[in-house]
Amino acid sequence: MEPQPTAAHTIETVFRLESPRIVAGVARIVRDVGIAEELAQDALVAAMEQWPRDGVPGNPGAWLMATARHRAVDLVRRRETYARKLAEIGRDLETTAPPEEPADPEDIDDDLLRLVFTTCHPVLSPEARTALTLRLLGGLTTAEIARAFLVPEPTVAQRVVRAKRTLATRNVAFEVPYGPDREARLGSVLDVIYLIFNEGYAATAGDDLLRPGLCEDALRLARVLSALMPKEPEVHGLTALLEFQASRTAARTGPDGAPVLLKDQNRRRWNRMLIARGVQALARADATGAPGRYALQAAIAACHAHAYTYEETDWRTIATLYGLLAARTPSPVVELNRAVAVSMADGPAEGLRLVDALAAEPALRDYHLLPSVRGDLLTRLGRTAEARAEFARAASLTRNARERALLLGRAAGDD
Repeated sequence: MEPQPTAAHTIETVFRLESPRIVAGVARIVRDVGIAEELAQDALVAAMEQWPRDGVPGNPGAWLMATARHRAVDLVRRRETYARKLAEIGRDLETTAPPEEPADPEDIDDDLLRLVFTTCHPVLSPEARTALTLRLLGGLTTAEIARAFLVPEPTVAQRVVRAKRTLATRNVAFEVPYGPDREARLGSVLDVIYLIFNEGYAATAGDDLLRPGLCEDALRLARVLSALMPKEPEVHGLTALLEFQASRTAARTGPDGAPVLLKDQNRRRWNRMLIARGVQALARADATGAPGRYALQAAIAACHAHAYTYEETDWRTIATLYGLLAARTPSPVVELNRAVAVSMADGPAEGLRLVDALAAEPALRDYHLLPSVRGDLLTRLGRTAEARAEFARAASLTRNARERALLLGRAAGDD
């Protein structure tokens, strides 16, 4: 017989799951995400005091939400400057039970959606947006965020505190923007989620190639956003891309944690359920508007997902999609990826020509994948000595220990 979970364990689990909704619901009342988080923590403390004594309530999430909202209303009432706002909110907040389920996804005023746009506001630095989003929407502790990004815990704590202070001092509205501002702000939201996923999918530094927890957090955020914004094609495009990418996770490392290249991966280990979810999300993106950069990347990932062997990959279509992506969002990294696809469709010599044309790009000067790709192409052309030198240079540029070991092995001729 399995042991029953303790009240403390139940509280911790429920709060981690419900904290984004609680913070969002309270922030709508107090209009300050920092204060909202404090009130959510107050509700947690109240639960830790009462639940072990009185028992866990039938709907613990609703209990926490109601407690936090009551305290928010009390705080608003105590502030004379908020008297009129309290009257507008209505006194029924004290008696109305919070909804047990998230608001209707069609409702653009959903509190959770407002919180997403607030934590990813452009007045914050990208690092601050990421930390605050993981803290308030991902439910991660400061220590967990620091561990995930390999930075000191005080650094993350300072980023979160400064971000909340900036939002308050700049009087950032707790709202979803409309008109021209919305597209720009949505881009910031999607970029933060993509950054979180990428750091988990291919860690920039440290001893591990993957940090699955970050991938899961980003994928969960993308799915939530898809439900909240069903008419935004790029939201579905990003979700599709992350579903496809996440489907390969189990095959990307060997038993010892070493990276496994795409051509060597056991595709039977790819998660077909996630691939199916990616196909559905991509279909929703196609049905709601013209493809943007995330939808195009998802279409590229779909080409890989549909190939049951590496040899079956439709490289010509992938090269075409990268060309469309480069036209929409010009980037040296996109051109590098296009060069790889072209090399598979038209031969390594053509790919090397495109890669060499990128050698002078400042953005790629310290990018380890440029010499790594060049090494691959030189290997395929039989220019082994030159290839090994490129792999050695790539190894010197990466900060990830697993990637470095792989590249040094290729430089030594182990492949």
